[in-house]
Amino acid sequence: MAVRHQLIRRPPRTVWAVLADPGLYGEWVIGPSESTPLDDTWPAPGSRLRYTLRLGPWSVEGTTTVRHQESGRELELEASFKSLGTARIFLQLRPWGEETLVVCDEHPLRGLGGTLHNPVSEAALQLRHRGMLARLARLVEEQPAEAFRA
Repeated sequence: MAVRHQLIRRPPRTVWAVLADPGLYGEWVIGPSESTPLDDTWPAPGSRLRYTLRLGPWSVEGTTTVRHQESGRELELEASFKSLGTARIFLQLRPWGEETLVVCDEHPLRGLGGTLHNPVSEAALQLRHRGMLARLARLVEEQPAEAFRA
């Protein structure tokens, strides 16, 4: 189970505003070359995004479904790739003074990804999360603080 933390120098409401914007998904998630909301209720449970992963001439389409959310605190997603299986991605926002500690926990659930899960794939997930959480931090910290005042 790949778990990684990132301290973001903004309050949880600002981090949540970025997570709750499906148009920003491709800005911080590593992998998708394009994404499209399939529902206009993101991040409500059951809402989905469709995206394309490209590797050279190959591409695969997938969907991400919100399985659980607590506004401003938790977002639990299931990423699904037809031939590769599914993975659970859990993002938790913890207030840390005036900042936010983001905890990301991801692991394969079903299919080929689960069958082939091993220390090497776990290390690859850790590298992916390091980049993904750094991108999320940059994106959130670039937002003007006043843009997300409640």
